[in-house]
Amino acid sequence: MFGLRSRVFRLVAFASGLIASLSIAVDAAAVPSYPEVRAAYRSSETRFIDRHGEIVQVLRTDPSVRKLEWTPLADVSPALRTALVYSEDHRFYEHAGVDWQAVGSAAWGNLWNTKTRGASTITMQLASLLDDDLRGSHAGRSQGRSIPQKFAQAATALALERGWKKDQILEAYLNLVGYRGEIVGIGALSAALFDKYPSGLDAREAAIAAALVRAPNASASRVAQRACAILRAAALSDECRGLADYAALVLAKKNAPRLDSDPQLAPHFARMVIRSTPQSIPQSIQQSTPQSPSGNGSVPVIATTLDASLQRYVRTTLRTHLAELVQRNVEDGAVIAIDNASGDILAWVGSSGGLSEASEVDHVLAPRQAGSTLKPFLYELAIEKRWLTAASILDDAPVNLATAGGLYIPQNYDHGFKGPVSVRTALASSLNVPAVRTVVMVTPERFHQRLRALGFTTLRESGDYYGYALALGSAEVTLAQLTNAYRSIANRGAASDLAVVPRSPGAARAMPKPVMDAGASAIVADILADRNARATTFGMSSVLASRVWSAVKTGTSKDMRDNWCVGFTDRYTVGVWVGNSSGAAMWDVSGTTGAAPVWQAIVGYLAMRDHSGRGDRGDRGDRSATIVPISAKSGGSAIVRRAIRFEGDLEAPRDELFLAGTESTPISRIGAQGGRTIGLPVDGTIVAIDPDIPPQRQRMTFRASSLSGMRSAQWKLDGHSIGRGAAIEWPVWPGKHTLEMADASGAPIDKVSFEVRGATVRPQARRP
Repeated sequence: MFGLRSRVFRLVAFASGLIASLSIAVDAAAVPSYPEVRAAYRSSETRFIDRHGEIVQVLRTDPSVRKLEWTPLADVSPALRTALVYSEDHRFYEHAGVDWQAVGSAAWGNLWNTKTRGASTITMQLASLLDDDLRGSHAGRSQGRSIPQKFAQAATALALERGWKKDQILEAYLNLVGYRGEIVGIGALSAALFDKYPSGLDAREAAIAAALVRAPNASASRVAQRACAILRAAALSDECRGLADYAALVLAKKNAPRLDSDPQLAPHFARMVIRSTPQSIPQSIQQSTPQSPSGNGSVPVIATTLDASLQRYVRTTLRTHLAELVQRNVEDGAVIAIDNASGDILAWVGSSGGLSEASEVDHVLAPRQAGSTLKPFLYELAIEKRWLTAASILDDAPVNLATAGGLYIPQNYDHGFKGPVSVRTALASSLNVPAVRTVVMVTPERFHQRLRALGFTTLRESGDYYGYALALGSAEVTLAQLTNAYRSIANRGAASDLAVVPRSPGAARAMPKPVMDAGASAIVADILADRNARATTFGMSSVLASRVWSAVKTGTSKDMRDNWCVGFTDRYTVGVWVGNSSGAAMWDVSGTTGAAPVWQAIVGYLAMRDHSGRGDRGDRGDRSATIVPISAKSGGSAIVRRAIRFEGDLEAPRDELFLAGTESTPISRIGAQGGRTIGLPVDGTIVAIDPDIPPQRQRMTFRASSLSGMRSAQWKLDGHSIGRGAAIEWPVWPGKHTLEMADASGAPIDKVSFEVRGATVRPQARRP
């Protein structure tokens, strides 16, 4: 018996000598140093910092594993260190990497089929964690390894002990060992199971953590049994009371390894950045990881354009306001704030948080019906083409438009009509019928092309698909697209992409692309800032009035499903959406009660914080505060200011802005200042004769765009006079035709072309 035991231990001694020799070779092969291992460690979470270096979001970006930042040994509770050493390697501070006494005992136990503690030391397990080739079927354990793997593992452990300190070995092991499921490292385990940092683990928690190292996926009862053994060895038997129930409770947790102290200001923004193309993130971030604010380089950090203080204020303001609207069936909202000059996103709040049943949905990127918020781009296009001016008269009166789906009958928000109004009043007061008359003039297809050029990529169909309703926002857009398009108005028609991360040093900024005319954009901005012009609908003291110069527009979609408020100051553009992710209608929520209060609060906060506004004069009707460049070129048409008056005192006399060459006074209700006075048919219309209806019963209506004051208007078809008045009917005739309108003196006012297709009729039957 004793001879056999002696031979076993001599064999162990021979193996130790062989392994020691191998360790020299392993050492020569450059076992990684402690600094190298720590530098290569990466958390599964990424920190997003704002433009000033403050953390705004911590987001898990590695779905394969859960790891937090590297935990120094000094931040691990003494109870855990003691429990781990006892559980895994109670002679850890005595051996040089391999516990030969334990190896001999294990060999003797295996010979007589006796269960022993095992011979794998913490250093040997660390060697397996650092080298995939040394791992068996159970990483960090000796089971499942081949004899060569065991020899290599022991040799590597000896080499590690020569180059590392004991505390460094224990620290690395605590951070690299797998504990349960996808959890790796003591930081993640402490957060996920105990909602603590590792420094706060008590004796009972430390015993459970140490027990999980040996059997990561064991049942709760098995873990409790092993933990209790560790506690008894430490003379803490009293801690075993109720341990099984406690172990079952903590092991059943499904929480992510994140502590409440981690900032969570911008979850939707962070996910959007991660989804962005690699070109959107500077190469320095992709290739290397900068030091985190805590000085620990183990956590990837992405610098963003956000402003943490503004983000915090915006989130609080939105949630506070939505909480007041709960009784009106409102639960969702979103806000984005952009720097006009750079395109940097300063704030991005995609949800109302706990108020919403769809808090994970990013409503900044969710397509919703635009409502009246597209009108400024429509009027800008008409002014740019010199078809309208800000003083042109449009008729806010009932209109029926024939479409492929039947008659389109637009209504105003209040279901009333204001009669003849100027373009300035129509846009600022958000009147629907004048906007529809304008899109008839511009054509839906031309308007659609302009919107696409401004970045509305959600408008995938043609302009004819959306039809005249495109003027009233029937199409779906995102808050990010809409707000950036308004920023283009603020930037005098120049469009550029939004920025989510700072530019790399020396990187060239993409030049903005001119999309709208600078002069026409400036006129539209002036209209949107005109408190007097919006009084028709909103009154003189609405929530749209801000203490600084600002241009703003609201919008509400069909059945009050979406409510918008978007506008800009001379430095910032802010967009707000309020509604329900489900699409449910809000109850009695308008532009001034839904999104506008949030918009006004944010604009006021920015002005007060930056002290960069234009004082409190900008929205009191004092249009001298306008940012419109007067009588100057700004990359587009020159603008001139003229004092105007309206015939019949239709509106009060005022100073008005015109593109150079379009100015006129007095303003007549006929002529619309270069605008299209023929409302129907639209230029380029194609009409088909219905073969099932007798030809003599088929008629086309020729109608002026403004019915008021058009009694003396003359109509000519293909050069022949066919009647007078605001509207006449004409028996259709196949072919291409030219329709002209003239005033009472015969002077031409407007001209359109259209075509009638269908069966031919004998020439002698033709009648004008």
